[in-house]
Amino acid sequence: MSAPTADRRATGVFSSTRAQIPERTLRTDRWWQSPLVVDLGFAAFVVYATVRAFLQSNYYVPQYNYLTPFYSPCVSQGCTPEASHFWPQFLPDVWWLPYAALSLPFLLLFRLTCYYYRGAYYRSVWQSPTACAVAEPHAKYTGESRLPLIIQNTHRYFFYIAGIISLINSYDAIVAFHSDKTASGFGFGLGNLILLGNVIMLWVYTLSCHSCRHVAGGRLKHFSKHPVRYWMWTQISKLNVRHKQYAWITLGTLMLTDFYIMLVASGTISDLRFIG
Repeated sequence: MSAPTADRRATGVFSSTRAQIPERTLRTDRWWQSPLVVDLGFAAFVVYATVRAFLQSNYYVPQYNYLTPFYSPCVSQGCTPEASHFWPQFLPDVWWLPYAALSLPFLLLFRLTCYYYRGAYYRSVWQSPTACAVAEPHAKYTGESRLPLIIQNTHRYFFYIAGIISLINSYDAIVAFHSDKTASGFGFGLGNLILLGNVIMLWVYTLSCHSCRHVAGGRLKHFSKHPVRYWMWTQISKLNVRHKQYAWITLGTLMLTDFYIMLVASGTISDLRFIG
């Protein structure tokens, strides 16, 4: 047996304790389809978000107070003053530093360490394993006990920060209802609907997080003695069932919100206004 073949047979379904089957897998279904779709979905979001984060333009519509979530909070010295509201502009204005560099790393780490995303990219990107009964390319697996995967255990802390950022996004959505063109100071357009829909889905995704479920009902020995926390745990558990769907939906709403504001800010389209 050649060395490459020996190395391959020492991993996954080719280990010495498994049946000695020469094929990589005997599965006849399209087992590769799900990992491929996940890879394409992740790649689309990463490419789009990276490009938009570093463009540093067309992120704010001053007449309607529309601010894209990719630039919130806008704490760079290069930010439009109106887009910063009361946030201090303390980051240097350099091309390689995103205007929202204060929040983007934490949002990325919150999603990267998310229980659903772990399962998704472990199979599609890390290929551990790619699919059931399909040999993985790794000879060893140490779990989440060593670098870099030990970072996954910090997810609950990124959850707290993500909650704060969701509050900031909620503030941005509320401020966008202000208009100087009406006597009441209230304005309402399609952009408001998009911003509001995005922030609602962000809250649903954040609150359906496994860490949020643990915060509400974890470490309790008797639910009967903690009726409020039990009720919260029950409601969060209902959301948690669809955490996977919310994870993907919010990637879509984030891109949609940013893309719409970019089009309006650049003058490519006009915001559809209902009031003001």
